[in-house]
Amino acid sequence: MAWWEHNNLRLIQNNLRETDANLDVDLLIEELNKLSTNVLMMNAGGIVAFYPTELEYHYRAAGQTKDLLKEAITKAHANGMKFIARFDFSKAHETIFAKHPEWFYRTRKGKEVNYHGIVHTCINGYYQREYSLQMIDEVISNYDVDGIFFNMFGYQTRDYSGHHYGICFCDSCKAAFLEYSGSELPLTEQLNDAVFRTYKQFQDATTKTMLDRIHTLVRSKGKDIAISTYNEHKVDIVRKESNTDKERPQPVWLYSASENVKSLEDSWDDRLISNCCINAIDLIHRFTGVSKYEMGIRLNESLASGSGLDFCIIGVFEDYPDNENLTTVADIFKYHKDNEAYYGKFLSMADVALIKPGGPAAGSSKEYHGIFKMLKEQHIQFDVLHQNNLVRALANHGLTRYKAILIPNTASLSEEGLQVLEDAYAQGVSLISTGLSFTDNEAGQSFLQRVFDVKINNSSVLSREAAYLKTEDKALFRSFAERDWVFLDGAFPEVTFGTQTIKKLPYVIPSTFGPPERASGHRISDHRFGAGIRSAAGSSHKAIYLPWLPGELYYQHGFADHKHIILDLLEHTIGQPQLLTNAPQNVEIFLNKLDEYTYILHLLNVSGFNGVTYFEPLPVYDLKVTINGIGSATELIALTNRTEAALSAESSNSLTIELQKLSDFAAIVIKV
Repeated sequence: MAWWEHNNLRLIQNNLRETDANLDVDLLIEELNKLSTNVLMMNAGGIVAFYPTELEYHYRAAGQTKDLLKEAITKAHANGMKFIARFDFSKAHETIFAKHPEWFYRTRKGKEVNYHGIVHTCINGYYQREYSLQMIDEVISNYDVDGIFFNMFGYQTRDYSGHHYGICFCDSCKAAFLEYSGSELPLTEQLNDAVFRTYKQFQDATTKTMLDRIHTLVRSKGKDIAISTYNEHKVDIVRKESNTDKERPQPVWLYSASENVKSLEDSWDDRLISNCCINAIDLIHRFTGVSKYEMGIRLNESLASGSGLDFCIIGVFEDYPDNENLTTVADIFKYHKDNEAYYGKFLSMADVALIKPGGPAAGSSKEYHGIFKMLKEQHIQFDVLHQNNLVRALANHGLTRYKAILIPNTASLSEEGLQVLEDAYAQGVSLISTGLSFTDNEAGQSFLQRVFDVKINNSSVLSREAAYLKTEDKALFRSFAERDWVFLDGAFPEVTFGTQTIKKLPYVIPSTFGPPERASGHRISDHRFGAGIRSAAGSSHKAIYLPWLPGELYYQHGFADHKHIILDLLEHTIGQPQLLTNAPQNVEIFLNKLDEYTYILHLLNVSGFNGVTYFEPLPVYDLKVTINGIGSATELIALTNRTEAALSAESSNSLTIELQKLSDFAAIVIKV
C-alpha cells in the first residue's frame, strides 16, 4: 500500500517566498512538530528553484546559499514526516521570457502578462509542455521526495490582482486548437457559443494529456511518489481549497470543506482528497488569517467528511504576523493524531445521492450548492456523485444502494451516464431532477421523455414579474399548511408533462404588481406546472422533474419555501429518513460506518455563523439522534473532550443517542 492510501494526512504547507530561500529548517521542523504534522509541503521549483538546479531555464532563488530542498527533506524524514515538493509552472521569471518569448501566454492582442517580473506561461508552449518535465525529472531523480504537487495547473487567465486577460492566443494555442477542431480560436467566452464549447473540451483534453505525460514520467522512476494537483485525472491526491476572497460574491459558502471532501471522497475510490484550509483571507492579504472559528469549522468538516487535514500559510512561522489560528490548528491536528485509528476508512451509509455537475462545459453550480445546503440543514445523510465519474461511482456503490438520486440542473450527461441512471430507475431508485437537466442534446432529451415523461418546449423562458407556484396539494406539500403561493424568479422553461405524469405546483400567471391599487388579476395556468411526478408501474419509486431552479433560489435568497418544496418531495419519495434528530439546522451531522460492528457519529455546531461573520458557537443542549437500521449498541466511546453521550432508547433496529451539551464539535464511536 502506498503511503498516502492510509488517508491520514496532517499536512502543513509553507508556501515559500524567494526571501525564504535560506530559512532556518530546524526552527521550521520544531514548529511543525508542535502542530503534530506528518506531511510537509514546501516549494521545490517552477517559478523559483529552491535548490541548486543545473537547468538553464530554471530560475534559482536570488542569494540562496544552501540546498534548502535537500535539507528540508532530510530533516522532515528524520522527524517522521513525508515531504511533498511544490511546483508552479504557470509562470516564469522575466529573464526566461526575454530568451524564449514563444513559450509564454499571449492576449488576443499579442501581449504578454508580466506581473512584477513574473510572466504567464502557456500549457501548450514548450516551457510547460516539455521543459517542466525536465524540472520534475531533476527533482524526483536527485531528491527523496514522497510527492509532487502542481499549483495553478492548466489554463490560467487571471493575474494575482484578479485581472482577466481572456483565453491564450499564443502561436502554440492557435496551432493546437486548429489541429484539434479545424477552427480558429473563439472570440467569445460564452457557453452558448459552439466554438467556445469546443474550446472548453480542448482545454480539458490538453490538460489531461499533460497529466498523462507527468504520470508516465513519475511512475517510470519506480518510487512511491504521490502526484497531486486540483485535477482528478492521473493523480493520487486531489487537492482542493477552502478559502475566502473579499471580491467573491455573497453568500458566503458555509459548507466549503464538507462539499470539497464529499465531492471527491464519495465518487473516486482510487483518489485521496486533501482539502487545504487557507489561513489567509485572500490572495492579496496573505498575512491576516480568517476567523479561528471559521478555521475550526473547515478542519472539522474535513475530518468528519472523511479526509485528513491540510493547512497552509505564506512563508514561515517565525515571521508570520498572525498566529491566532495556530492554537485551533494544533488542537484539531492533535485530536486527529490521538484518534487516527478511527479515521481514513469511512464507509458511507447514505441512501440519498446528489450529483455534482461537472465536465468542460459545466455552468453555474448554484443549483447544486443550494440543494447541498438543503440536505445538510435537514440532516439527511447523502453522498455526492461527481458527474465526471458518475458511471464508475454508481457501479462501485451499487445501483440499488440509494433510495433517491437528485440531479440539479445537469444539462449534459454522457450516454453511459444516462444509461446508468435509467438502469437505476428501472431497479427501483427514485430520480429527482431540477432545471434544464438532460436538455443539452438529443440523447438527453430522449432520456427525459422515456424516464420522466417530459418534453422541453422552450428552454429560454424567464419568469421575472410577480410569478408564483401554487402549493395546492397539502398532503404532498406538508410544509405549506398556511401558505398557498411560493414566489418564482428566474428561468422557468415551458415543458409538456405527459399522460403518465401527475402534474403539481400550478403556475400562477404574472399580473400587475404596482401600484398597490392594481396588484391583482393573477390567474392559475391550466397547462404550466412546477413539478411532474411519474410513478413507476407496480412500484413506489418515482421520477420527479422540476423545470425551474429551487436550489439556486435558496442559495441566493435563503427563503425556506424553496427548500421545503424539495424536502417535501424527497420525503414523499423515500419515506422515513435514516437519521432523525431534534438538532437545529445549524448543527451539521455526519454518520459513517467503520466496519461491520462500528459506526462513527460527528456533530459540528455552526451556530456561530451569521451569514458573513464567524463567532464562537452557542452551546446546544439536550440533543437526540436516532439512527435507524443499525441495531442495538454495546458501547459508546466519546472521542472529544466535554462530550457526554448516552443511549436513551433502543429497539431491535434503531438506537437513540442523547448528548447533554454540544459546545463546538463532538465525535462518538458506536459499537453494535
